[in-house]
Amino acid sequence: MIIFDCDGVLVDSEILSNSIDAELMTGAGHAISASELIENFIGRPKGEIWADIAGRRGTPWPVGLLAQAEATLIERFDTDLRPVDGVHDAVDALPGPLAVASSSALPKLRLALTVTGLLERFDPNVFSASQVARGKPEPDVFLFAAERCGVRPSDCIVVEDSVAGITAAQRAGMRVLGFTGGRHSYRGHAEKLAAAGALEIVAHMRDLPGRLEALGG
Repeated sequence: MIIFDCDGVLVDSEILSNSIDAELMTGAGHAISASELIENFIGRPKGEIWADIAGRRGTPWPVGLLAQAEATLIERFDTDLRPVDGVHDAVDALPGPLAVASSSALPKLRLALTVTGLLERFDPNVFSASQVARGKPEPDVFLFAAERCGVRPSDCIVVEDSVAGITAAQRAGMRVLGFTGGRHSYRGHAEKLAAAGALEIVAHMRDLPGRLEALGG
């Protein structure tokens, strides 16, 4: 089974989401850029990221700020959210079964896949860290996806764009490819994913089917 992360792998949402977060965090007195958020925090559940940064700055966020960030992101899905370049052709070229295992909350995850025309290809195998005890980099969501789909973790290959996601897949006993084809990819991204344990780095979705076939996926 092939298990995809969603944000930054299937849908090109990381640049959008982190730009909104950076603007609101900066407005609340913690100057930070979208690129800093992307390089240091992507892959984990958003609530954990915001809590981590609040702890580092030593002051809680204004009440309702995280909810405002989420609401703004959802509002912009209809106008600004796009599938990752080449993902439809890549997914259509893969044999089933396929699944999604994401740090996004389940309603937002399903909405993102719907808006980008991808939900039909994966449904009902769409799983969220909100359904398990611990988010990435812990393995829970990947193990949950494998269990619900009736496959062994060792028979799964994961496609991930973050160090947290690659770490989670490895802890689940799954092979994992690193993906750097989203608009949020940054200098040193591929090297970080390789150092975290990605078997290979895929820079564009057109190359994914061939790489998976070579791995026996």
